[in-house]
Amino acid sequence: MQIMYSFIAALIPTVGYSLFIWKMDKYDREPLSQIFIHFLWGALGATIISIIFSPILLFPFTLVSNDAKIINLISSVLIAPGVEEFSKGLFLIYSINNKKFDNLTDGLVYGGAIGLGFGMTENFLYFITYGDTLNSWATLVIIRSGFSAVTHLLSTASFGAMIGLAKFSSKFFKFTLPIVGFMIAIFIHAIWNFSVSFEFTYFFGFLFIIISIIIFFVIFKLSLRGEINLILAELKEESDSGLIPVEDITFVTTKNIYSRKWINKKIRDNYTKSLVSLAFRKAQLKNSTGKNKEYIENELMQLRNYIDNINKNL
Repeated sequence: MQIMYSFIAALIPTVGYSLFIWKMDKYDREPLSQIFIHFLWGALGATIISIIFSPILLFPFTLVSNDAKIINLISSVLIAPGVEEFSKGLFLIYSINNKKFDNLTDGLVYGGAIGLGFGMTENFLYFITYGDTLNSWATLVIIRSGFSAVTHLLSTASFGAMIGLAKFSSKFFKFTLPIVGFMIAIFIHAIWNFSVSFEFTYFFGFLFIIISIIIFFVIFKLSLRGEINLILAELKEESDSGLIPVEDITFVTTKNIYSRKWINKKIRDNYTKSLVSLAFRKAQLKNSTGKNKEYIENELMQLRNYIDNINKNL
């Protein structure tokens, strides 16, 4: 019975957080299937890698010291943040090649999903291992659901954001931004682990995560604002060329497109998605080369043809 309750207690908050972040991405929302895949990697793939390699990297330290407190501190503050953020980030490095992985916002969403998947499995293991009484179990559920799982969200989302930002940046930033993101992820993770290692630092750990959450939402909102400005700028060029009516630009960014008379909901939704995709692909084309540039050019042609056909038939 405890296993079932522990699984439910670990699953519901992390899935809820993932869906909440997914819903925040207003203008170019990622497929739920991709969110699930990233969540699953965190829950299984990253967890298994961490379980295998953390003891291996910790072993040399056990040869130097027999002090359990020191070994535990090294494990939680030095080994765990590095190994876990690396294992979670592996899938981000792979998924950056997905054409749906466009920008900083996508990195926050995908990275957050991986972190929450990892946090779910870790929480479940903690609940069944250390929740030997109802009070201890309930305390673990509250603290780990509200802070530990969120720490994984924040750390891996930071790495994802930098990877997303680097995707269509210059060569220098393509290399440096992911490194910066990885270091930020380790820093957030290590600070939290250190703070909960001592009773007198717990308060500072909670305060650090609360401030980090605020920063996360500010960055997310700023990223969305940047997306709005990008959409306005890129679609204005399309309006000036006669592809779309000028009022459609406002419709897309304010969601007032529902006030316009459309044939049916499917056409309306496909039209708005196509306009948003057109804006993002145009921006990405500016920093693309080789086959990737050719692919985006072909996609732009298809999008313009689709949008033109819809407007001609309205």
